[in-house]
Amino acid sequence: MRNGKFEMKENVIEVKSFDFAVRIVNLYKYLATEKKEFVLSKQLLRSGTSIGANVSEAQMGQSKSDFNAKMYIALKVANETQYWLKLLFKTEYLTKGEFDSIENDIKEIIALLISITKSVKMRNE
Repeated sequence: MRNGKFEMKENVIEVKSFDFAVRIVNLYKYLATEKKEFVLSKQLLRSGTSIGANVSEAQMGQSKSDFNAKMYIALKVANETQYWLKLLFKTEYLTKGEFDSIENDIKEIIALLISITKSVKMRNE
């Protein structure tokens, strides 16, 4: 409690995956309007926004194994998202600066999800 008000502890992976989804939506709009790229960017939109959706769903998991399964799905989708970002960069839809900026975010999310899934798995053993 701070200044007479309750504060909820911030869930880092929820915040980072949501903020990342916002970046992905904005990147999709940029790719569709400025670069006229619709196929790869749609794949990126689906996978990039799915990370946070799975993280959010995991918070209401019915059990530890359900929680871990959803987090593992989020990890797999984050890995897929990294693939689409690399492909968009290598096909010159993203500049090096654009790619480097968003790749740092996805690498951080992947590292967090690996840590979460490993720690839950170790607690269940």
